Amino acid sequence: MTTWRNTILGSAITAALIAGLAIGTHSTAAQVTAGKPAARPVPSATGGAEAESVVEVANLIYAGTKSSKCFSEHFLKKAQDDSTISTTGRFHVVKLSSDELFEFPLAIMTGEGAFSLPDEERRNLRRFVERGGFLLASASCSSPDWDRSFRAEMAKIFPDHPLVAIVMKHPVFHTVYDITTLQAKHGTPRPLEGLSFDDRLGVLYSQEGLNNTANTEGCCCCGGNEITNCEQVNVNILAYSLLY
Repeated sequence: MTTWRNTILGSAITAALIAGLAIGTHSTAAQVTAGKPAARPVPSATGGAEAESVVEVANLIYAGTKSSKCFSEHFLKKAQDDSTISTTGRFHVVKLSSDELFEFPLAIMTGEGAFSLPDEERRNLRRFVERGGFLLASASCSSPDWDRSFRAEMAKIFPDHPLVAIVMKHPVFHTVYDITTLQAKHGTPRPLEGLSFDDRLGVLYSQEGLNNTANTEGCCCCGGNEITNCEQVNVNILAYSLLY
């Protein structure tokens, strides 16, 4: 199966892209996607494909019918405004069990309440991450039931890769923005956690929530402890998923 990772052109171009992202300069979509592509042509209003590819992010449907709709896509516009990344500005809804998942560098998974993934979805998620994809997972409204279910699923899917706290000096916090602290609605938030594969972060998880529900329609964080500088964090995660 051909995936978006097959089109990476080399470490020299990637290094140049990192430099561009770090200083927040702007360039064309072609310059950005040359190093780390999400090479999925986006249909134009006239029905054809755009001449240059832009980054698209998958928003997952999982556990059969559970959606990730309460995660704001607003950070995609911020990424385009503050870095060299060109985005569509919107998510693409993708079933976790589908082959379409492998066309995206970054997938969003969020929700509330308990869930259990069928074996087909577990296998697909494992392949996605092992082949270089990045999963951003977030407990909507700091849902304790979702948190327990997600941890149980990660233990089943990646038994040799435990979730561990991500220190603030990790590169994921220093791609587009230099983030030194996490801020939350109430007090000091718990650290973000991740699963790493050969020194590459493949899964990032927030128990508090990175959803930015203030910028979602029909969703709220009622009683949760969402991370309030989540937009900058999410932009950095997007950049990391393209660079590593």
